[in-house]
Amino acid sequence: MDASKKAQWALRIAVAGEFVGHGVFALQGKKDWISWVQQLTGVEAALAGQLIFLIGLFDLIVALIVLIRPIRAVLLWAAFWGAWTALVRPLVGFPVWDFIERWANWGAPLALLFLLGWPKSGKEWFR
Repeated sequence: MDASKKAQWALRIAVAGEFVGHGVFALQGKKDWISWVQQLTGVEAALAGQLIFLIGLFDLIVALIVLIRPIRAVLLWAAFWGAWTALVRPLVGFPVWDFIERWANWGAPLALLFLLGWPKSGKEWFR
């Protein structure tokens, strides 16, 4: 296996681990995350909990796709979602360092996307 394939597998495992971890926490109804959704959107706790649960399911799907066959559009989503979830922390009152320490959350999927090659057409986003 060449170095590029090894790097791709290392990143696939890292991204999947991040999304499995976040997904499981979301399915468990992590209280901090529910309160952050409430704080950022103004919705009631019950709806915030349901949203977090759905996000958790989606995170697990992302993890499986990245492990089984990474799709560029999914990796772009993972990079965006990783950046957003890192940025949420300072938005809800945590220090900016909580955002900075989570740069790998968006950097790993973005690096994997670059290793696979930036798409040249719309169809390539889904390969």
